[in-house]
Amino acid sequence: MIIKSAEFITSAVKPPQYPPAALPEIAFAGRSNVGKSSLVNVLVNRKRLVKTSSTPGRTQLINFFEVNGQYSFVDLPGYGYAKVPLAVKKTWGPMMRTYLEKRESLRGVVLIMDIRRVPGQEELDFILWLRQYQIPAIPVVTKTDKLSKSKQMKQLAVISETLGVDRDHLIQFSAKTRRGRDQVWAAIEATVNI
Repeated sequence: MIIKSAEFITSAVKPPQYPPAALPEIAFAGRSNVGKSSLVNVLVNRKRLVKTSSTPGRTQLINFFEVNGQYSFVDLPGYGYAKVPLAVKKTWGPMMRTYLEKRESLRGVVLIMDIRRVPGQEELDFILWLRQYQIPAIPVVTKTDKLSKSKQMKQLAVISETLGVDRDHLIQFSAKTRRGRDQVWAAIEATVNI
């Protein structure tokens, strides 16, 4: 995908604040600190379109971006980080659920997981929930450059077994080496065109 333009549109908490649903949307979801922002930045060839942070739990709003005037990318708050205040945590679930259940232009969700972690109950619940609402999931495992090839193979086997997903459906990605960028784009384009 050749990127001609990528721009931030708005941040939102509830539907009246969402931008018009004019473009097909792809949402990006995952635990805090799995590399969501870095993945989006690599996809759009920008260093800082989406703010990255070494502190987990920074994204606390739903952030909308327009890419090439063709797609809307939606950066969802990371889940599963214990140090976020309980009051903030309580608003995330309903905020994300409302967006995912009701957004008519949503075509799929890129589910991002750190290759060094075994998916937990939150990921399993999230996948089941996406299936229930018939929202396609694109599973991406990030930070592959942090493990040796043999450890990558072991972790991919564990992740695919835990999720009940064929290993060939897991896209391996590294923001550092840009490995997997083209595969993620191909999966996004295929999902939008279903």
